[in-house]
Amino acid sequence: MRGTGTGRYGEGMFRPEETGEAGRIDLGALAYDEVSAARLTALGAGPGWNCLDVGAGTGTLARWLLESAGVASVLAVDRDTRFLTADGTPGLTTLSADITAPDFGPGRFQLVHARFVLMHLRAWRRMIAKLASLVAPDGVLVLSDAVDLTSATAPSTPYTTVMRAMWQALRETIGTDISWVPDYPQLLLEEGLCQVAAEIRVPPLVPGTALSGFWAETWERTRGAMLATGRVDEAQIERALRDLSSPRCAGLAPGMLTAWGWKTEEAARDQHI
Repeated sequence: MRGTGTGRYGEGMFRPEETGEAGRIDLGALAYDEVSAARLTALGAGPGWNCLDVGAGTGTLARWLLESAGVASVLAVDRDTRFLTADGTPGLTTLSADITAPDFGPGRFQLVHARFVLMHLRAWRRMIAKLASLVAPDGVLVLSDAVDLTSATAPSTPYTTVMRAMWQALRETIGTDISWVPDYPQLLLEEGLCQVAAEIRVPPLVPGTALSGFWAETWERTRGAMLATGRVDEAQIERALRDLSSPRCAGLAPGMLTAWGWKTEEAARDQHI
């Protein structure tokens, strides 16, 4: 059974009301926005596109789509939108909604984008089907999630030990499961999308960067759950945090796998769009 946890993202962990949570989300955006923006640019995101950004966080990528890519509109959706405001950005609409059951008509968007969302959901296969149905004819579905490169064969260091404990803690508390993420291309093909492709990007783990700050903050948020796994103790976590801020940390950061697929007119007809 995938995702044995009983909690939900943002409830038992990563609660929006916690001090510093918006900053943690922004650190993650700083680490990965450039990668996402490059892929969306290569896919042609631009004028005339109506876009859906699922799990939009603090809205950094939604604003980039409007201000830099020049798309027509972005609907930015998150379960909790306290960090997500339109703040006068033309074309940006925000919506607080349960992303597992978006109440949208099919075929509305030239781009449907979700980053670091489905990995936290147990009903991920149903969500992929739902998101694919929202893509307009000749539109594209773009999904990004984490892939763990601290495998069982990687050297055991304070960093890799804590990373492994973190993934186990997230799986046991809120159901996060990244084991299936490499299946994205096949899953998109099964939804009738075409020109499916994928890439993995791994930002360098360098002290003082947004990425190292993001993982330090994330470890602090998950400290209690990591200790509960029995895989680490306080001393190991502290050692890993020290290493994360020093040149001694030479591990690979979790990568981000991005997969995309286009909807043809024929596929849209098959879905009665």
